[in-house]
Amino acid sequence: MKKDVISSVDSRTRLAGHNRLELLVFGLGQEQRFGINVFKVREVIRCPKLTDVPKAASAVRGIADVRGNTITIIDLSDAIGSPPMTPAQVAESFVIITEYNRAVQGFLVHSVDRIVNLSWKEIMPPPSGTNTSNFLTAVARVDQVLVEIIDVEQIFSKVVGTNETISADVLHDVKGLSADGIVLVADDSLVARNQVRNTLKQMGLESVAVANGKEAFDLLRRWADESPDQLARVRLVISDIEMPIMDGYALTTQIRRDPRLKSLYVILHSSLSGVFNESMVKNVGANRFIPKFHPDDLARVVAEAIRQQAEHATASAIG
Repeated sequence: MKKDVISSVDSRTRLAGHNRLELLVFGLGQEQRFGINVFKVREVIRCPKLTDVPKAASAVRGIADVRGNTITIIDLSDAIGSPPMTPAQVAESFVIITEYNRAVQGFLVHSVDRIVNLSWKEIMPPPSGTNTSNFLTAVARVDQVLVEIIDVEQIFSKVVGTNETISADVLHDVKGLSADGIVLVADDSLVARNQVRNTLKQMGLESVAVANGKEAFDLLRRWADESPDQLARVRLVISDIEMPIMDGYALTTQIRRDPRLKSLYVILHSSLSGVFNESMVKNVGANRFIPKFHPDDLARVVAEAIRQQAEHATASAIG
């Protein structure tokens, strides 16, 4: 692997908000290339010494000390259903250190190729019905080579597991706020969509889910054109940031530009850097940003949004 690929990860130009992304392309011991968004990546290192974790999932190859932090190292080949690395391959492998879902973890890969700059419009959903579609969020063609973009939420759900249950005390405060309303959810990860919808269901809220920003915007415009009553039921939009065709920032921008949609409450829900996202939230006009994924936090923010809307509607009626 070229040294400049490793050293350049920390210094990439930030492209979020312009419907663009940078993709770290890597290999898993076969011709097929895979990718992960550079915004998730802290650094790329040679595989450090690993310590076994008793009773861990087979894809967890161990834990490692990386710059004073203990990090779980996941064999990405094993996690997606391919043959796991042999000990000899592990010794020659690389680890992509990522900060994702409020945690830092490492993905064990055979090789790291380079970083490519793409438009989200060039990123397409994976073909349906393929054996690999269950762990992919999207595909992209880079120099005539198909790159499969990993669904990290799916990997975590399979290997580590995720708590999706709202705690009893929070549920008591947030349940049954607006049974007549709906929430529009946009996320390219099937696992992430289901996590959000499950949280909303526990709150007694109906939801409609789509796979990217364009589908969300098209649906909202169709409701505005053909079903104003349906649009009036939309309490809020919860959108991922990283999505093919149209990302969450671009979706929010388009919503704010449409007079019929501009008053919608928009929550951006992502694994990207919180500090950076807070700035972008303000720039594009979203109401809130929350990092993925904690059911209590999501429930509290959704409840707050619905309460604010109810208070505003009451004040307007009195006025």
